[in-house]
Amino acid sequence: MAGNNGGPWGGGGNRGNGDDRRPGGRRPGGEGPQIPEIDEIVRKGQERLRVLIGGRGGGRGGGPEGEGFRPTRGTYALGALLLAGFWAFSSFYTVRPEEQSVELFLGEFSSIGNPGLNFAPWPVVTAEVIPVTRENTEDIGVGPGRGSESGLMLTTDANIVDIGFQVVWNINDPAKFLFNIADPQLTVRAVSESAMREIIAESELAPILNRDRGIIADRVQTSIQEALDSYDSGINIVRVNLDRADPPSEVIDAFRAVQAAEQERDRLERQADAYANTVLAGARGEAAQVLEQAEAYRARVVNEAEGEASRFLAVLAEYRNAPEVTRQRLYIETIEQVLGGVDKILLDPAVAGGAQGGQGVVPYLPLNELRRARPEAAAAQASQEGN
Repeated sequence: MAGNNGGPWGGGGNRGNGDDRRPGGRRPGGEGPQIPEIDEIVRKGQERLRVLIGGRGGGRGGGPEGEGFRPTRGTYALGALLLAGFWAFSSFYTVRPEEQSVELFLGEFSSIGNPGLNFAPWPVVTAEVIPVTRENTEDIGVGPGRGSESGLMLTTDANIVDIGFQVVWNINDPAKFLFNIADPQLTVRAVSESAMREIIAESELAPILNRDRGIIADRVQTSIQEALDSYDSGINIVRVNLDRADPPSEVIDAFRAVQAAEQERDRLERQADAYANTVLAGARGEAAQVLEQAEAYRARVVNEAEGEASRFLAVLAEYRNAPEVTRQRLYIETIEQVLGGVDKILLDPAVAGGAQGGQGVVPYLPLNELRRARPEAAAAQASQEGN
């Protein structure tokens, strides 16, 4: 230890006292790097500083022994300038458009800073810059914690459902956010989980799994916002994303089998209802058709009866006026109706029996058949020409 000459690591200021170090602070023999001469580095730095601020060199480099550092007017000016720069650097700050600042006067709330360059005279006034438009998220029952107790909730019909949801929030009042709550993330998480458990406890399992997810998310968002507003937290709930709502993993396979059976039952019921509606509609249509036909027949019969009665009354009036003529006319009209559609052949007995009343040959020419066959022949010829 007697061989060491100054320095905390045993290194001397001179290299001519038997020390076998090489230039650069390394010992021979590969013992690794050695720390440089600290005293020498400090001395050189002090000398350069004195030259910069206008002092004189001292110590080993220049000037008599014992002459210390003497500040000058330039030294004071440089110090004042450095202090002013440090104060300005600490007092001016920038607020981005997505941020707001809270200025504190001696630790108490003073004002809200506007976006842009702001001035807060330090250390009397300090500022806290807070991002107010950035959306923060809290995941409950999703991600790595899926299936944990935070997502298991009890419904009103004594069923357990595994809920996973995400709460998205930002800051709408930075002053309240900064002073009224100690841990914003923990507060939002606790309030969100409590609100979801309360709403799930008022709902049944089937609507939660099927159709009421959007309604539940809206109710949870409203409940969380009301709770945070009661705390004067300065937090705004942007939205609640309901990621999933499933039975617990231990019974999810059986639950899905039950759901599939219920869906099959609903499908068969809908098919049966559709068939029943079809048959019922057909029966109702046929019944309406029968009723319409009956009404038409009744109206036709009644009208015909009334017409016959009116015609009979008219004939009766004419008969009373001229009985013989009316009787003859009725007879002729009746014979016309009876024989009008009958094919008739009239034979003269004198001609048929011959001059002596015997049997003879009667010439017969069916003119009515010829008239009837003529339109049928014309129709057949037109059909052949068309083909």
